[in-house]
Amino acid sequence: MSISRFYGVLLLACFSFCVSQAQVKEAPAYVKVTGEVTRPLQLTAADLARMKRTTVQLKDRDGKEHAYTGVDVQDILNLAGVTTGEQLRRENLTKYMLARCADGYEVLFSLAELDSAFTDRRVILADDLEGKPLPAGKGPFRLVVPGEHRPARSCQQVVELIIRFAKD
Repeated sequence: MSISRFYGVLLLACFSFCVSQAQVKEAPAYVKVTGEVTRPLQLTAADLARMKRTTVQLKDRDGKEHAYTGVDVQDILNLAGVTTGEQLRRENLTKYMLARCADGYEVLFSLAELDSAFTDRRVILADDLEGKPLPAGKGPFRLVVPGEHRPARSCQQVVELIIRFAKD
C-alpha cells in the first residue's frame, strides 16, 4: 500500500469516528429502570418533564443549600411496576435499588428508603438546578437525597436504576 493511500484510509477512518462520536453526543439522554420490574423503562428528559415535578433542597459539598427539581423516584419505580406500598413486605423488603452513574459510581438504597409508606423523605431524580438544566458533567440526571449528612448518595450523571433482591 502506498503512503498516500495509507493516509487516505487513515483520514477516512478518523472522519468516520468523529461523525459517529457526534451522533452519539446528539442522542437524547435517558435513564433506564431495569431488574426486578414488570415494565423496564428508558426515560428521556422529555418523559420526565411530563411527570409530576418535585423540588427539594440539598446542601452540596460547597456547604450551600440548592433547590433541585425533578421526579420523585417512587413515581418512577411505580411506573416501572416495582413492588411498593402495601406490597412491600416479607421477602419484598429485601429488594433494593442500585443507582448507576456514567462514570461507574454506584449507590444503594433499600426500597423502603424510597417508599412514602415507610418514610417522609422524598428522593428525586433531578434534571433542574435552581431553574436551569444541570450543568455539564453533573447531569443530565442527578439523584438528590435530602437530609443526609453527606451528599455522597446524591450521585450525578445517573444512567440506570436497577432493582434487585438481596442475596445471602
